[in-house]
Parts: sequence; C-alpha cells; structure tokens
Amino acid sequence: MGDVLAGFHTVWEFDTDSVLIRFERGIRTPKLLQVLGERRVPYEALAAVEQAPGKHGTVVLRAVPRPGADPLADVADGQLKEGCDPYRLVLPAERELLAEYYAEEIRGRLGPYAAEPAERHLVAAPEPPLSFKAYDGKASFDGTAVSFRWFWTGASSAKWKAGDRRFEVSEITGVEWRSPDTPGGHLRLVLRAPDGPQPDQADQDPAAVVFGRGYGLVHESLPFAAAVLAAVRAKAPAVPQGAVPAARPDPGGIAERIRHLGELHEAGLLTDAEFSTKKAQLLAEL
Repeated sequence: MGDVLAGFHTVWEFDTDSVLIRFERGIRTPKLLQVLGERRVPYEALAAVEQAPGKHGTVVLRAVPRPGADPLADVADGQLKEGCDPYRLVLPAERELLAEYYAEEIRGRLGPYAAEPAERHLVAAPEPPLSFKAYDGKASFDGTAVSFRWFWTGASSAKWKAGDRRFEVSEITGVEWRSPDTPGGHLRLVLRAPDGPQPDQADQDPAAVVFGRGYGLVHESLPFAAAVLAAVRAKAPAVPQGAVPAARPDPGGIAERIRHLGELHEAGLLTDAEFSTKKAQLLAEL
C-alpha cells in the first residue's frame, strides 16, 4: 500500500506484504513501546483487525496476531495494559473513516491461514544480549543460554543452595512470564529435563526469578522473555510444511474496499489522484 497512518505515540507504515509499526520516543510513550522502537509485522502473522471507539474522542485500530506468530505476544498472554499493547493504534475520532478503510485493506491481505495458529514465529523478537534485575537476582541472556545470578538480599535459601545457574537454550522448552504489575510476578524457564519436579513457587525455583516493586519491570523483562522463547522455538525441530496456496482475491471484498475509497474521496481525505491510483491497484488484483 505504501501509506502511513499516524496515531498517538504510534505510526503504521503499510507495505505490500507487511506493516511497519513505529513507536515514538517521549515522556508520554510507555517505556515498553520506546524499548521496542519498531516492529515489522507480516500480514500472514495477523488473525484479524478490530476497530472500536476509544476514550476521549478517539477511535482504536487493533491488529490481532495469530497465536504462535509473535513471541512477544505469546509470552505476554494478554497481560499487557492497553497503553502498552504494541498492536494498538489510537486515532482522533474524525479519522474514523480512514481507520475503517485501512482495517479493510489489512483484512484483504490476511493470509489463507489467518484463523489458525502459526507453526513458527513470523515477527522478530528483541535481539540479545539482554539482561534485567529481578528482586532476587540478575537475569542475562546472550543468545545461547540464560544465566541467573542471585542477590543475597532477596534470594531464597533454596536458590542460594542451588547456586548461580546457567541454562542452555537446548535445556529449555518454554518461558512463563507473569507481569510485575500483578501479584506473584515472575519469569520462569520451563526445563526439558529438570532435576526433579520444578517447585510451584517461583521464589523457590532456581529456574525462575521473581519480580518486586521496581524490579523486573515490563519493559525489561518482557522483551527478555520473548527473546528466550524465540531462541527456544528456533532450536525446535522444523515441521515440514506443504506449499501454501495463494489466496484467491474476493471480488466482493475488493468492491467493498473501492466503496470505502469513494467515501474517503467524497470526505476529502483522498485527492483525485490518490483515489484513482488506489482504485486501479484494487482492480488489478482481480
């Protein structure tokens, strides 16, 4: 599409096969979004696009990632506050027609398996090395292994007894992240062959660090967890996939998108040249 849709703190730049989501830097932008900077999301990584009225005279577009397509969304597991959601774009209410148009544009480009979980990650995770301070220790990830170094001021006797730990990616099968914004926040590695059953309590588990007030903040611990999960899944045996059939254009859907174009043109949101170009692009898809 080659277009840009700018909202509060977030900008969506549309390409033929993906949308680049850029986050502004500023005191009002949530720290998680500032840390992420930008994310390129292929349309095949999306399950849907939702549009709804927002607060204080705004309209909200939200792209819905397919399960398994984005390691960040997978480890967050719906725990993020609205303002920290990297798939959410907030626009002034007067741009509702424009939001509706782009929502339809994205829906028209969703892959043939949008309703199914993705078999591999399609959105890149933050790059290691990464580290953060939890309440009971420091967690580090260099791309090949996760290390926990315990703090004498916070670590339990069970962790002191186990000693500082290092877990190779090959030893890990998953990552459990519980937001520091909720009681019991922690990051726990799910191990392939642990030495006995893993303790129920994260503060007793040498394969976990616990959060506390000011420790393991979302913008530090969530990208860390996503990077570890991406490395774990990259090590997993590849599942052979058959050729993906090309999705057939839906004439009814294209006609509906052209109708939206006409409404935007009549509302003065598209120039004559923009309307003609976009209409020709849609007709060429038939």
